[in-house]
Order: sequence, then C-alpha cells, then structure tokens
Amino acid sequence: MPSVVKTVPMTVRFIHTADWQIGMKASGVGPAGLQVREARLNTIDRILGVAKERGINLLLITGDVFEDNAVDRFLVRKVGDKLSRFPGRVYIIPGNHDPLVPGSVWEHAVWEEASNVSVIREPEPIELDDCILFPCPLKEKCSNRNPTSWIGAGEFEKIAIGLAHGNVEGLPDAAPDFPIPRDAPGRTGLDFLAVGHWHSFATYPGADGAVRLAYSGTHETTKFGERDSGNVLVVEIYERGAAPKLESVPVGRLQWKTEETNLDREGALDSVLTGLNEIPSPESTLLRLRLNGLLYASDRAKLASVEEVISTRFLYGIVDGQSLVPAPEDDSWIESLPVGPVRQTAEKLRAQAVDSSNEEEKAIATQALIMLFELNGRMDEF
Repeated sequence: MPSVVKTVPMTVRFIHTADWQIGMKASGVGPAGLQVREARLNTIDRILGVAKERGINLLLITGDVFEDNAVDRFLVRKVGDKLSRFPGRVYIIPGNHDPLVPGSVWEHAVWEEASNVSVIREPEPIELDDCILFPCPLKEKCSNRNPTSWIGAGEFEKIAIGLAHGNVEGLPDAAPDFPIPRDAPGRTGLDFLAVGHWHSFATYPGADGAVRLAYSGTHETTKFGERDSGNVLVVEIYERGAAPKLESVPVGRLQWKTEETNLDREGALDSVLTGLNEIPSPESTLLRLRLNGLLYASDRAKLASVEEVISTRFLYGIVDGQSLVPAPEDDSWIESLPVGPVRQTAEKLRAQAVDSSNEEEKAIATQALIMLFELNGRMDEF
C-alpha cells in the first residue's frame, strides 16, 4: 500500500452486497418461479435487519440490482421504497444487467424521493465523514476495459473503498468482460474493493495476505449448483492501510439443494425416501435429486413414490434418473413383455449382458437392454 499520513484511527463498517437481479424470471423451476422472484425482493428486508442488529449505517451495492432495464417499474418502486427505510446511506453503482443508459431503471422518480439513496452516475471520488468511495458505474452491458483503471486513492488520508462490477482476472471460463486485476487494490491504493458480477462469495488475498478484494455473492441463490451464495458481506476497516475484517452473513431464505445417490442394491430407494424426510424446511427448498446406479424392477413403484414426495412436499423438486440402468441380474421386468420377438430379444440381450466374455459385446448388449427397458416403461404410461 502507498505510504500515507496517519490520522486518528476511524473505523468504517459497512454491508457490501450485489447481484440481486430483481425481476429475474426463474422460468426453469416452473410455478415455483413466483416464490423465487418474491424471495429476491423480500430478502432486502433481511439485509436491512442485519444492518439494524449490528448498528451499520452504510450499504454499498455493486451492480445488477435488477435483472435488466426492462423490469416492471412497480418493482423498481418497491426496491426504492425498501432502501429508503435503511438506517443510513445507500450507494449503488449500475452493473452490466442494469447499466446506466437512456431509459434505464435509474431514471425512475423513486431514486430522487429516497433521500438516503445515491445512484452513482460518474466515476469520481465521493468523500464521506470517515472514508472516501471510488465508484465505477457501468454505462454499457459489456466491455473489455478495466473499470477501476481511473482510481488513484494513494494520495488520500481517509480509508479508501472502491465499488466495481466485472470479472476478476483469472476466474475459470470467464470472458474478459470488465476485467479487474487481482492486484487492483494495490495498484489503486484502495483499502478495499467491493466487487459484483459473480454470485458466489469469493475473496482474493494480496501479497501481504490481507483480503482487500472480494465478491459478496448474491443475497438469494439464483440456481442449482451455485456455490456459497445467499449472503451479504459485512466489512470492517479499523484505519487507513489496515487489513479489512470480513464476515459473510447468510440472509437467503430459499435453499437450492442437489442430492446425488448411487443405488447399488435392491431396496436402496428406501434410504432415499428416509433422507427426503430428514431435509429441513422443504417448503422453502428447491431440490434436484440425481439417481445413479441400478434400478430393480421391484423398486420402480418406490421410484414413483420418490418423485411424488419431491413434487408435492418441496417448493420445487426434480428427479434426474437418466443415469439409472436396469439391474442385469433382475429379469422380472422382462416377464411383463408380450410373448414373442420382443421378449425373446430382451432375453437374448440379458444373456449377453451377463454372460458374455467379450467386454465390447457385453457393453453393447447392456446399452440395448437399457433402451428396451426405458421403451417398455414409456409404453406403460399409455
């Protein structure tokens, strides 16, 4: 960090959050999409509750408050009204989902009415009593420019905090969209750089081991497989140049769970049903159950029970059984086939799948048996 003139230490505490994406369709979860959208809006109240409990009066939102600039203006009003109740100052930078362009959500009258909320429109320092903000609002949906390149905080005596939105360099499979160097805080003289764009909580220690760059993650999980989301970040900085203290605080109401089970014996679905009963708060849980392994004919009814429990008890549930294969030694389902060429073919394939010494022939026979098994199951539905 650049050398600075030390003054009387003044601690800064704030909440960092981003990527609310209010108005997100969530069409992939069917009718549950309505509850998903409502949760993203209502969890703003939980964030305000964290601020009240901890006596925090500074809220920094680093982009993508809204899914896009075409969201319903009533939603914009609701968000602005909620933020107007925050017990302190709120600073927002537009992100790549809701960039500052003509006709954007930021032209709504609510932002003028909410006197404690500032939508930052220009990349220039904002001096507060105990710190200086260096915001990087986005005015386009994509760019290969570094949004933090203008910052020069080294000459300032107060704690320096940056607000940016983009891809931290080195992220896997990330396009160079608004690229932010990992050493941006050191380059720019910032004590902390609050970043939005990625939905998972992530920190980036500097050469001295201190974390001055972090994603807060989204306040409500967005989809299955999203790592460490549903949080806000509480940040405390004791003085200029001090290592920030970070705490990721859960605020999300909905749980997105992926369970994977390998069926290796007859009756294994009994333990799956038991496990479903042990999942807490199913009414606020979206569940994806992946089943692998062997499916015995005697367990097909239990599989239907699993699907029924998931679809009726949970907010949303789906069973992925594409990797299930019929147990080769269980030929009871073959007896349900009509007498004639179809059953004879199945019996021949079963014999090859179990007894063949040729591994390639065995694999082909097994795959053909699986296809016949699945076709028979679909025919039962008619």
